[in-house]
Amino acid sequence: MRYAAIGDSFSEGVGDELPDGSVRGWTDLVAAGLSAGLADRGERLEYANLAIRGRLLRPIVTTQLDAVLALQPAADLITFNGGGNDMMRPGVDLADLVAMIEQAIRRCAEAGVRLVVLSGADPTGQLPFGRTIRRRGDYLTAATAEVCALHDVTMVNVFDDEEIRDHRYWSPDRLHLNSVGHRRVADLVLHALGFGEFPGPAAPGAAGRRRIADNVRYYGEHVLPWIQRRLRGRSSGDDRNPKHARWELIEPPTQSPLR
Repeated sequence: MRYAAIGDSFSEGVGDELPDGSVRGWTDLVAAGLSAGLADRGERLEYANLAIRGRLLRPIVTTQLDAVLALQPAADLITFNGGGNDMMRPGVDLADLVAMIEQAIRRCAEAGVRLVVLSGADPTGQLPFGRTIRRRGDYLTAATAEVCALHDVTMVNVFDDEEIRDHRYWSPDRLHLNSVGHRRVADLVLHALGFGEFPGPAAPGAAGRRRIADNVRYYGEHVLPWIQRRLRGRSSGDDRNPKHARWELIEPPTQSPLR
């Protein structure tokens, strides 16, 4: 079986950093979970991940999807998310985003590849101008769900998952999931694919009410650099390459990858 992921920082795995500085994320965990499940059937898994942080939806459904559909041998399964970075920009055309998502669905269907569409986790309760982004996210999630239902495509609705909105699932930048959050998304995807149970809540965390000093540090370390990149027309993913641009064999883990 060959599984490929496309998308932005959510699918790249930002927030789930390993000791060597590389990122893992839910897609890597899904690959490990699929490999373990397939091994029980005497099958093996190959995995590619072309997601890059900061990407807008259009390059995801063109450049990234083109590259995945060109892989040989062909993919059996693709997970796809996008639109989160678009929603944070003024003047975004949400109907245009939905049209691009539907076009990606049609292309995968024509290629005979199973597609799983994800809506990204909802960070808006922690963000400046979060109410505006929440309204956009609600619209895009609902519209995407309608399109997926129309085309009989599996959708994993992480945006409306109330559990993952809790602070203990998020990294210090309040925009990306941490390792616990990525594990929950992986569990949700594996459950949708028939490779696991629906996940329960994570263990209670120690995170309490944020202090004023925490918010000051947050704006200085995360919000201002983001604004500066926007003013310069730069993205956090500029000059980055996909972490797995070609098929890589994923050996079954010796223990559960999700625990």
